[in-house]
Amino acid sequence: MTINNHSVSNDNLPSFWQRHQTPVLLTVVGGAIDTIGFITLFGFFTAHVTGNLVMAGSGLVKGEDGLWIKLAALPLFILTVMVTKIFIDHSKNKQLTLSHLFLAEAVFLTAFMIAGLYYQPFVDAGDISVAITGGLGLIALAIRNTASKTVIKHMSPTVLMTGNTTQLGINLTDYLVNRTGENGKKLAHSSVLVFSFLVGALVGALLYTQLSFWAVGLFVLPVLYLSIMARDKEFLEHIA
Repeated sequence: MTINNHSVSNDNLPSFWQRHQTPVLLTVVGGAIDTIGFITLFGFFTAHVTGNLVMAGSGLVKGEDGLWIKLAALPLFILTVMVTKIFIDHSKNKQLTLSHLFLAEAVFLTAFMIAGLYYQPFVDAGDISVAITGGLGLIALAIRNTASKTVIKHMSPTVLMTGNTTQLGINLTDYLVNRTGENGKKLAHSSVLVFSFLVGALVGALLYTQLSFWAVGLFVLPVLYLSIMARDKEFLEHIA
């Protein structure tokens, strides 16, 4: 159904879940995967390149192993972004581009899980097994980050919580000063994203203690679901 920009009934407006399910699910997954990687791979961040650079600086001062892995995260992330951007630019069916990107993320998250199961327990922060496992998780979320800056750039970031938390503070201030419905919606949106990442981080940690790297598989499922849903034109129109 085509929505008239001048007159839209409440029945035609997408629900809160329709508009926010994609960022919420992706944020939960991002929080979980980043936490699992940090716990198991000696402080390696799969979603935050800046975090790895900070850990590399800390490791250099403290004389810790694994410095090269933290530093290698930067060129690997950039290379993944470049390859992903080339794929996006040369994609013939633009409507399916996002679906394919979600699918690629799911594939690399699955590879991250398999590598973790194969190599665990990790005992040496500088071992190649840590680099391979962490690299696979990083590639998955680098694909996500690229999609967030291109195909779904109108959607709030799903792994960069510093920006979302800053936005939450701004929206909270605006709402306290001027309690309009629009400001309320903005506050709800930013609150949901920050809360979703926290939930993902906590649930990811708890599930890892019970299921080891099998826990990653549970977070692959929402990404596969979004890959399927992203093939639908109406679904794409409702992404917040």
